[in-house]
Amino acid sequence: MRIAVTGTHRVGKSTLIEALEEQLPEFRTLDEPYRLLEEDGYEFTAPPTLEDFLEQLRRSLELLEEDDGKRDVLFDRCPLDFLGYLLTHEDSDAFDLEEWLPRVRATVATLDLVVFVPIEERDRIRLPSHEDAEQRAEVDEKLAWVLLDDPFELGMEVLTVQGTTASRVAQVLDHLRHT
Repeated sequence: MRIAVTGTHRVGKSTLIEALEEQLPEFRTLDEPYRLLEEDGYEFTAPPTLEDFLEQLRRSLELLEEDDGKRDVLFDRCPLDFLGYLLTHEDSDAFDLEEWLPRVRATVATLDLVVFVPIEERDRIRLPSHEDAEQRAEVDEKLAWVLLDDPFELGMEVLTVQGTTASRVAQVLDHLRHT
């Protein structure tokens, strides 16, 4: 299985992945592109520029392509995360979605499951005051649209999880048992 966990920032994706690692020890976990790029020396701006998100999109695509055909992988984020950020960025007019869609389609087609972690009505993770709550909500809405409405005809299997970490893990494991 190739599973990606997706969602806007500070919704509990990494926490979910850590908990899934304990339950699925046969899975290898690939860290999110942001952290991998930082380890490689990439310097992000604050707030992130369109180029910062494009670089993360590129790295996310590479991760899926490099690991294509290998089984039992948990991906912390996938290219769709970065589409959400790019499509809501203040400079989104400079982002050519049509140029990227063929490659995005090809790589996300290698995923067996996308686990979507949305913002919940009672937010589970407190957002620091320096973070833009409105932008976070916009990304969450855009991701829900891309994943659940599937306007780009990606045809992915998407599981939306909610609740505590334990509840989210149980939802994923239950889904895997019934697949």
